[in-house]
Amino acid sequence: MILVGSIPDNIGAMGSLECIDLSTNNISGEIPPTMSLLTFLSHLNLSYNKITGKIPTSTQLQSLSASSFLGTKLFGPPLTESSKSNAVKFSSSVGKRQDNGHEVDWSFLSKELGFCLGFFGVVASSLFCKCHGALYNFSIWMSSN
Repeated sequence: MILVGSIPDNIGAMGSLECIDLSTNNISGEIPPTMSLLTFLSHLNLSYNKITGKIPTSTQLQSLSASSFLGTKLFGPPLTESSKSNAVKFSSSVGKRQDNGHEVDWSFLSKELGFCLGFFGVVASSLFCKCHGALYNFSIWMSSN
């Protein structure tokens, strides 16, 4: 599910909020100034959204990693000119093919490999196990007849 819209202006009223991850959505607008009131905030990820403007000034927000804002059009601390240029380079390469024309989806590949090994491990053990294997019991029955 993709979230669409903007960050609510009254988000600062949630004073004990410690973690916010709104990455890879369709959130637009600016970061509300009230977000600077979240003094317990230790993790924030707003990357890959359509958020623009200046990051509100607060101890919490300035202490976050610049990677929390990749793929946005935000500026101000903790972002520096080098982190903004790296964000543009990184975000422009996301979803594009590599130079050799092949792209490997490692997540999909690992899931498929795990499924195949798990499935065939269970099937093979149930077919050839002496205690409850259908193929083993069938072969015993055939040899006795």
